Amino acid sequence: MTKSAKSAKGQETAGREPGIEETFEALEEMVKKLEDGENTLEESFACYEQGMKLVKTLNAQIDKVEKQILILSEGDEHE
Repeated sequence: MTKSAKSAKGQETAGREPGIEETFEALEEMVKKLEDGENTLEESFACYEQGMKLVKTLNAQIDKVEKQILILSEGDEHE
């Protein structure tokens, strides 16, 4: 991805929360950083902390989608 494409993507997401896919991609990047083994201990702790925050965010996003699906499913049962 070119630098201008990345900045355009950043502008699109600047005013909203990242979606599940975007959050998952960020988590994958954190995992790659941890797995490459070229970080200092402090950098590894920071990556781990950021990764755990991303996991919590993903859990909340998935819970929200599950609740929406349940609501939609209940609407189908009443018809």
